[in-house]
Amino acid sequence: MIWENQNISSGFILLGIFNHSPIHTFLFSLVLGIFTVAFVGNNVMVLLIYLDIQLHTPMYFLLSQLSLMDLMLICTTVPKMAFNYLSGKKSISVEGCGTQIFLYVSLLGAECFLLAVMAYDRFVAICHPLRYPILMSHKICGIMAVSSWILGSLDGIIEVAVALSFTYCGSRVIQHFFCDVPALLPLSCTNTWTFEIMIFICCVIMLLFPVTVIIASYVRVIQAVILMGSGEGRRKAFATCSSHLMVVGMYYGAAMFIFMRPTSHRSPSQDKMVSVFYTILTPMLNPLIYSLRNKEVARAFMKVLGKGKF
Repeated sequence: MIWENQNISSGFILLGIFNHSPIHTFLFSLVLGIFTVAFVGNNVMVLLIYLDIQLHTPMYFLLSQLSLMDLMLICTTVPKMAFNYLSGKKSISVEGCGTQIFLYVSLLGAECFLLAVMAYDRFVAICHPLRYPILMSHKICGIMAVSSWILGSLDGIIEVAVALSFTYCGSRVIQHFFCDVPALLPLSCTNTWTFEIMIFICCVIMLLFPVTVIIASYVRVIQAVILMGSGEGRRKAFATCSSHLMVVGMYYGAAMFIFMRPTSHRSPSQDKMVSVFYTILTPMLNPLIYSLRNKEVARAFMKVLGKGKF
């Protein structure tokens, strides 16, 4: 096992993305600002949905789960990166690396399935409104949300168990700002080809299957919206669905770019930049997209703020 490998008994070195030049210091400050907005925004979304009884619906319950996943995702990578940058240290223990891999992969997988569930929720609400209380009851909604967490965690357990079973020798430098499986595998002196094929198959399941569900759901939704007689109903449906599609496009596009390319086509600099997008920028944009485009969330925020609960 990796813990028995004396070559990396002290852990790995995270190369990071910033040095201490003026421009990189500015970029680091910008990342901290984005992290702060994402941390506060996702916490506010979770608290709003919990505190306002009018938001106790399946759609907003799923949105609270998305905010919780985004909150955990950004806290998995940015604090360690910031600590290493400010302290001048670049090391991460084997245990810390394994924890990052598990949380990162689990949250990505869980969010993939949750976004598909959110698309199904909109499909049922718009195409089958009379059956919505049955098809998306609180029990069914809870089961689907828990299933997303479980499926994501299973993927995380498999990937971290296999990745940490390889023998690593030579360089301990990971060309990334956190422990990511594609960045870790080149350091192994074991043949990882079979594992890379397994990762690709997992990506097909975790990415393409939910994307198929999302596309099928929104094809039906768009058809139903076009046939709506009410202009106000059409506008509201498009506003809700366009918010979700914006999030889906950003998230799945970046994830597919990272995980579904052959190893020979990978570039450490490209991987780091794209990883910044969906591990730092997307968790900040999600609560902004849903709150700025949603009158009910804005109403709940003003109501809770007026009561002094924040």
